Amino acid sequence: MIKINSETQFPISETLFVFALESEAGTAFNHINKITTGIGKVNAAIELTKAISINKPKLIVNLGSAGGIGFSKGEIICCTNFIQRDMDAQGLGFKKFETPLSNIPIVLENGLKMEGLKQGTCGSGDSFEMNHINTEYNVIDMEAYPLALIALQEKIPFLCLKYISDDAGSDAANDWSVQVHLASEAFKKIIFGQKD
Repeated sequence: MIKINSETQFPISETLFVFALESEAGTAFNHINKITTGIGKVNAAIELTKAISINKPKLIVNLGSAGGIGFSKGEIICCTNFIQRDMDAQGLGFKKFETPLSNIPIVLENGLKMEGLKQGTCGSGDSFEMNHINTEYNVIDMEAYPLALIALQEKIPFLCLKYISDDAGSDAANDWSVQVHLASEAFKKIIFGQKD
């Protein structure tokens, strides 16, 4: 079982684990129901949609590496709010990060809160951020927003945990390449650390 908090848990057999890359999953998740989507919002959306239709999961868990502001490298952050950080239609009179004519809130609220973990707001976009200047989000990735949106629309509970690999600054690329390989072991302790 995956224990979210004292009142909520899900069978691992009915959970779909979603990673962008095999390097984030390592070998720790080989024996469970998982997909790797590839990098970026479009790949994430396509692969999750296909997997939902085949697997019919009771829980979707997104595990991956991310930049983080105000967190330490190696920390795992539970994301419960999501922003599409590269959506910019301000020239048409829409607000920063607002998806025009969609009725989707700028800050998408979705995600279970896992006991014992800090919470964050994840900004997803199709760029590797190395000069973070936005204050609206403090976790930076490239896939979580569409995963959270699809899970919400499909009414499937969603858990998003991000391993902080870098600070989205000038050394982010070097930090990420070192830290990404440590993510799977950190996730393994949180997910499988409890007895089934």
